[in-house]
Amino acid sequence: MTNLFESQAPRPLADRLRPQSLDEVVGQDHLLGPEGPIGRMVATGRISSMILWGPPGCGKTTLARLIAARSDMQFEPLSAVFSGVADLRKIFEAAKGRRSVGRGTLLFVDEIHRFNRAQQDGFLPYVEDGTVTLVGATTENPSFELNGALLSRCQVFVLRRLDDEALEKLLARAEAVEGRVLPVMPEARQALRAMADGDGRYLLNMTEELFRLPAKAPLDVAGLAAAVQRRMPLYDKAQESHYNLISALHKSLRGSDADAALYWFARMLVGGEDPLYVARRMVRFAAEDVGLADPDALVQALAAWDTYERLGSPEGELALAQCVLYLATAPKSNAAYRAFGAAQRAARETGSLMPPKHILNAPTRLMRDLGYAKGYEYDHDTEEGFSGQNYFPDGMARSEFYQPVERGFEREIRKRLDYWAKLRNRAQSQREE
Repeated sequence: MTNLFESQAPRPLADRLRPQSLDEVVGQDHLLGPEGPIGRMVATGRISSMILWGPPGCGKTTLARLIAARSDMQFEPLSAVFSGVADLRKIFEAAKGRRSVGRGTLLFVDEIHRFNRAQQDGFLPYVEDGTVTLVGATTENPSFELNGALLSRCQVFVLRRLDDEALEKLLARAEAVEGRVLPVMPEARQALRAMADGDGRYLLNMTEELFRLPAKAPLDVAGLAAAVQRRMPLYDKAQESHYNLISALHKSLRGSDADAALYWFARMLVGGEDPLYVARRMVRFAAEDVGLADPDALVQALAAWDTYERLGSPEGELALAQCVLYLATAPKSNAAYRAFGAAQRAARETGSLMPPKHILNAPTRLMRDLGYAKGYEYDHDTEEGFSGQNYFPDGMARSEFYQPVERGFEREIRKRLDYWAKLRNRAQSQREE
């Protein structure tokens, strides 16, 4: 009777539309096509352990089920959220029994990144000897969340978020199953796909809500927004999306693309990022990538940070947006950044060389007798205000760590350095005479 009742229970649209063959899976042709790695595996019947990495609603669980069905393996699903070592032991024992009679086991572990490192190690002997073929699904970067030993035994396949074409195919299938057209206008249909943000399951859940609405005129965009809830963009301040977006912002600023930089800044705020984190990164950018090509960049970044702290959100976010535009359009130079790195390397290599005695103070008679301060020339007393003396340690050749670029204010700095180099060479020649 239980099975009868279950068969009569309503099933969500997303479950009713779950693909029954690999050909029905949308948006993952790079993996499932004739030349795709998973497509080739299935065609030959030789399935390797793998990690499926992709965003929610792109078909990871469905793909694992279909692979198991095509390869005639027992499908054993497991959620890392609700399962532990005891559950794994039961599955491994059952898999050993099947293996003894010639049947394989496909162990599907959803949210595999939630198993800790020790639990992940527990898979190793069973994956290695073929007791189970592991298919793990994760929304997080496996490089960070899975240990190296497990990764070395699995292939990692990246599933893509569903594009607009794939989402439209799902809508068409939903209409075929329901036997009617989705009650939305063309522009609202497009907005519906955008609201799904690449998540097929979320799209079908919204579609099911729309089919349940009382029969009325097709909804426009405003009506659609009132009827269903927009999906929040994928963003986790502690995970990879956080680092991906700040990297995109930083590189857009470096590439002087003001519009792209403003977009990534807005994406981070919409995703819930702390604006002060972005403010700190912009201060770093001003020093590292703009530098002395525009000395005001650092001033602007600090002022934007201070303004946000005084005003808070949302008013203070405009100051940060203004700073994004200033930094993106400023002339760029990492000369100071490179110069500091070169100076640090030289400092480590040269050890404890003393400064030359002529630039040391001599507050005691002993120090004067030892030659401290002897021969020092007070720059302000020279004709050009520049003595041209050596300030590097004795025994260390002069180095040019700072190489300003021919952009922005550093073009003027280059002229000054060239002028002082000319005076220094002349003073050196006079001393040698």
